[in-house]
Amino acid sequence: MSRPPATSTESIARSVCPPELDRSRLPKHVAVIMDGNGRWAAAKGLPRVMGHQAGVEALKTTLRLCSDWGISALTAYAFSTENWSRPGQEVNFLMTLFERVLQKELHSLEREQVRIRFLGELEALPEVLQQRIQDATERTAGNTGIHFNVCTNYGGRRELVRAAQRLARQAAEGLIVPEEIDENSLAAELFTTGEQDPDLLIRTSGEQRISNFLLWQLAYAEIHVTEVNWPDFNAIALKQALMDFQSRQRRFGGLDTRQP
Repeated sequence: MSRPPATSTESIARSVCPPELDRSRLPKHVAVIMDGNGRWAAAKGLPRVMGHQAGVEALKTTLRLCSDWGISALTAYAFSTENWSRPGQEVNFLMTLFERVLQKELHSLEREQVRIRFLGELEALPEVLQQRIQDATERTAGNTGIHFNVCTNYGGRRELVRAAQRLARQAAEGLIVPEEIDENSLAAELFTTGEQDPDLLIRTSGEQRISNFLLWQLAYAEIHVTEVNWPDFNAIALKQALMDFQSRQRRFGGLDTRQP
């Protein structure tokens, strides 16, 4: 996706797509499970919250790189429905961090033409954060650059249950016929409606599971796992993930066309 030039008078350095990558074969949509903030902090003898702060910087870098290199959408797993079970102090810090980052970065998102959406059951979030989310969503809705989806209080199973309930209510009200419900009908009730499914899932910190993330949408995504902790995820790590993606033969249930 091409991005219009920034309207600000500030000089913004763009990152050139590495020559090792074929720009015509980049994934259109990248999803990331940002794991390892706590391990990064522990390895440095720092509080866990410092890992989350460093993780924000890594996410900003990744968003900029994806935008500059020509990737159309980035979806980040920021806070799951299971994360409420973490210590209250850490949860409170994360909610406050989300608020501060939105307040600080919104102008930059507008300048860079980023369209941001928050996906999940947002009504459970603190009221101030909900207001900042609504403001950011509305102010960037018409932007023409990269789509940036932030999954917040999100759970894949809960998303599917919610979609089934919405379809059931429509059927009970006579608005739809149950036998006519298909994949498109269900997809239209997901938080991600209107967004192309991810082509590539990146998980950091070496964990090899999807942790209730985009269970429907990742059906045919390629998965890249890196040992790098999220705060250390940088241009080199992203390039390696994209090179791994481009080495795959995506068959979608068909035959490998490279075989004789």
